[in-house]
Amino acid sequence: MTNQQQPIYILSEGSQRTAGRDAQKMNIMAAKAVAETVRTTLGPKGMDKMLVDSLGDIVVTNDGVTILQEMQIEHPAAKMVVEVAKTQENEVGDGTTTAVILAGELLSNALKLLEKNIHPTIIIKGYRMSAEKAQDILGNIAVKISIKDTDLLKNIAMTAMTGKGAEVAKDRLSELIVKAIKSIMEEKNGEVAIDADNIKLEKKVGAGIEDSELIDGLVLDKEKVHIAMPNAINNAKIALLDVALEVKNTEIDAKIQITDPNQMQAFIDMEDKMLKDMVEKVVKSGANVVFCQKGIDDLAQHYLAKKGIYAARRIKKSDMDKLVRATGGNLVSNLNDLSASDLGFAALVEEKKFGGEELTYVTGCKKAKAVTMLIRGGTQHVVDEVERAIKDAIGDMVAALKVGKVVAGAGSTEVELARGLRKFANSLSGREQLAVLAFADALEAIPITLAENAGLDPIDSLTELKASHDKGQVWAGLDVFTGKVVDAWKRGVIEPLKIKTQAIKSASEVAELILRIDDVLASGSKPSPGGMPHMGHGGFGE
Repeated sequence: MTNQQQPIYILSEGSQRTAGRDAQKMNIMAAKAVAETVRTTLGPKGMDKMLVDSLGDIVVTNDGVTILQEMQIEHPAAKMVVEVAKTQENEVGDGTTTAVILAGELLSNALKLLEKNIHPTIIIKGYRMSAEKAQDILGNIAVKISIKDTDLLKNIAMTAMTGKGAEVAKDRLSELIVKAIKSIMEEKNGEVAIDADNIKLEKKVGAGIEDSELIDGLVLDKEKVHIAMPNAINNAKIALLDVALEVKNTEIDAKIQITDPNQMQAFIDMEDKMLKDMVEKVVKSGANVVFCQKGIDDLAQHYLAKKGIYAARRIKKSDMDKLVRATGGNLVSNLNDLSASDLGFAALVEEKKFGGEELTYVTGCKKAKAVTMLIRGGTQHVVDEVERAIKDAIGDMVAALKVGKVVAGAGSTEVELARGLRKFANSLSGREQLAVLAFADALEAIPITLAENAGLDPIDSLTELKASHDKGQVWAGLDVFTGKVVDAWKRGVIEPLKIKTQAIKSASEVAELILRIDDVLASGSKPSPGGMPHMGHGGFGE
């Protein structure tokens, strides 16, 4: 009899287990691959990506989070890095590429330390100390900003749009965005309150990007419901209805037996009278425009047209909310409650035709707390990319005003942070010092990438930048168009402080999370009824 021990299986058949250094290396390589994907899109000279899905739909963009979401990434560690981009997008609305590159670089540098047999917990501790120190340095160098600093705000918007599809008209668009933000901004208890949702972005293909315009009210993707209605109403008194101007069907299937033709006529007359009464209630309130969230019956349309009332139906709830904010009216759910005090006001409501489609303009609202940017461009792809650039610019401006602080861009902030962290590392004695230096190196990946994407020598550029910062030039950044080191602040390359604080926070947290993993257990993939591909497949157009 042999003493050979029977192997014990604790995992199901087909499961994969990767442990120790292999697991860490695998996760770090996956995260790095994600960062490499978006790396070439960073900065004014960044390139775009074309993404084609399984249906053949095309997206052309250099917006980090859009690229990563469209790519359908499968690897679990890579998905964690995509979460960094999503967090950055939700919190600030811009800086997604920066955050992802930073996360990738932190992990890449950690791998070098792991290979020197430095324990992951020591690296994590060093990274955490670095992130805290970086936030302190950022707080010290940031400059205050308020809604009165119009030129600074314009520069923030222009910085966000540089290198994107909207760049050709960035002067004009940045003016429109500043105007829009000033319209919707409110101060509550001394605090700035801005809801970016109150700037509606309406896209229409045609004309050029520079023909985009700001409307002090709303543009609705709706036409008037009846041909006989007036095309335009001056001094519009607007009824906002969340009730259908229709005769309701019974909730259950009802059988109505009619034995006499007169009964049929009475039945039709009754419906007719109900609709007439509804329209009468609208007329009585003094309204000459009706925006209805639900349907409007054909007959009701006819009666409204006879009274010279402009009406549009099936308007989205989000648009109804914006109409309430723009016109100052109330959303009414019961026609019996409709009164003159519920009506909103606009100087003009008119139907305009754009490339074969009718739009309803609601303009000249007295104190419009909701505005619309009509985005134009030569093709659908152009318009979509301009919209993404404008969203980034709006996000940047909102973040700058809410926190009230900004920093300069062009890689200047990252070089200054790296310099501060190296000084901080000298005050440490343990092995954490190496992790802090690795964090400083990771930050320098941003100016290096800016230089690479512009076709400049990254080592020369970084050396010049460091030399300028050592002389005390805090805002010395890289001008990617000339290849020279310039004062980024004077050049108007301004970014909100929150882009940097959030990117460092998210990137360091995800790096710490991935470094903690030393075992990956992947269950064996069971063939699903639909024959779904198992983990590891996927990618473009699968």
